[in-house]
Amino acid sequence: MQAPFTLPFERFWNWLVTHPNCILRAGTVDAILYDDEDLHWHFAAESDSGLVVQVLRGKRFVGELLIDPEQVTYVQAVPTDREDEHHFEMISEGETDRVASYFFVMAHGYEDQDESVFTPTRVH
Repeated sequence: MQAPFTLPFERFWNWLVTHPNCILRAGTVDAILYDDEDLHWHFAAESDSGLVVQVLRGKRFVGELLIDPEQVTYVQAVPTDREDEHHFEMISEGETDRVASYFFVMAHGYEDQDESVFTPTRVH
């Protein structure tokens, strides 16, 4: 079980887009997108304030998450009992509430990377 920790949304997002093949599932309280062998994950920016995570089968659209980074206060790693699943919640905090607006379940934990060598096209 990995110890809980938090990190800024931008750092998590920069790491996430370099690991699309490591996403097992992603979603919100209302919907979940699951990975499968014949699906792939695509990341895009709709505008300055909107980020898009899409699941595609070939060129066919399967589903998407629309993320407003202005609404995400930080990202929290959530410990699990499974060694092959690592949960990350995008937390939105208001004056009186704290909500996990989005989540990603990854095949491995967060790995800090040197942002000076960040290459968004790197995939593993």
